[in-house]
Amino acid sequence: MKSSAELFLILFYESANKIERGGIFLIKKYTWLMMVALLVFAAGCGNNSTGGESGGSGGSDTITLWHIETGASEKALEDAVARFEEDHDVTVDIVRQENDPYKTKLSVAMGGGTPPDVFHSWGGGWLEEFVDAGQVKDISEDVDTSQYLPAALTPATFDDKTYGVPLAMDIVPVWYNKEMFEKFGLEEPETYDELLEIVKTLKDNDVIPFSIANQSKWPGSFYYMYLAERIGGPELFNEAYNREGRGFDDPAYVEAGEKIQELEKMGAFPDGFNGMNFDTGQSRQLLYAEQAGMIIQGNWMLGTTRDDMPEFEEKLGFFLFPTIEGGEGSNKDIVGGVSPVFSVAEKSDNQEMATELVKELTSAETAQQLANEDGAISAVKDVEYEDKYVQQISEVLEEAEYMQTFYDQTLPPELADVHLNTTQALFGQSMTPEEAAQQVEEKAKEVLEE
Repeated sequence: MKSSAELFLILFYESANKIERGGIFLIKKYTWLMMVALLVFAAGCGNNSTGGESGGSGGSDTITLWHIETGASEKALEDAVARFEEDHDVTVDIVRQENDPYKTKLSVAMGGGTPPDVFHSWGGGWLEEFVDAGQVKDISEDVDTSQYLPAALTPATFDDKTYGVPLAMDIVPVWYNKEMFEKFGLEEPETYDELLEIVKTLKDNDVIPFSIANQSKWPGSFYYMYLAERIGGPELFNEAYNREGRGFDDPAYVEAGEKIQELEKMGAFPDGFNGMNFDTGQSRQLLYAEQAGMIIQGNWMLGTTRDDMPEFEEKLGFFLFPTIEGGEGSNKDIVGGVSPVFSVAEKSDNQEMATELVKELTSAETAQQLANEDGAISAVKDVEYEDKYVQQISEVLEEAEYMQTFYDQTLPPELADVHLNTTQALFGQSMTPEEAAQQVEEKAKEVLEE
């Protein structure tokens, strides 16, 4: 006896032949493309006999998860998936994407109507673009938001609806080699002038002051965000973003660009840093090899170091970016964000099971493992930190007076691109600070004042 899918194909084929005999050859051409899709559908129906109910609304027994985690963080997600598969009799196809191409790849998948069932984001303007396009499921009624820190939920909450669930939070300190600092008689700086003295001392001793791999542009954004905030204060970005008060061409942004270019002229960065690849570890390797003394990176640096070169951990220290004399910002203000945030695609055929997977990925058990094995600050409440580093980082977050979320995640994508491009140009001395600030402001007027 033929299945319903097979009968459907037979009827479809006969109809197509009738169309051809009627002389409509153009329609005949496209019917074959449609039949390919139907064959896939038929194969899916044939393979669903063991997992029909476990696959959610679409009846499939496989869920696709896209993420960008590596090392211990990736292992925590894999363990969560293993628990989920055992409990729900569902197969999860885990696809780890490279960080830099990920945004483009997901945008293409979303636009093409073939998104993964569950996907990683950072919340903010980037996720909101998908939400506004109707491509993300509202999971407000499916998730107990009281289990998560309110500040961590904010980047994935739009119009009081929840479109993603957070697992961890990040802060971005300045990491440094403690043994190297001791060797050269250096101490953690309180002021920017003291930081410049450290840069000079390291440079005089043939050590690269700051290791940075800026091909993907976002590592350089950390410098720009910190300098602008320390000069213009915590409300600088909010005023520019909300179009209330100062703009992205404010003198504080211009001065931030000037300081970046001063650092570059001092030789604070490695040769060719704008072409170096962060994902392949080029900046970290300079630190491990003790060719560089400092690096500005998120707290994921701890887990990455443990994965790359665990013996270097005992040399690793951190401090917060120092204050700038005369500036309005404080070293109690931090750059940070929420990541990963997991969401469900609106076009998923497995929404029910995909939502259950999101809850497992962001469970207390996953968060506890991530905190103690990867140095992550939990976005989930009641996690106990066994790791001394993670406890210190968590305390920094608790004591912070203000968190500046990552520009490239908070801003709408087309404005974020201008910010990243102009910041990279500042590092490369191919654009003046005034030109960079003006370009961002012009795009802000176009995008934010629509």
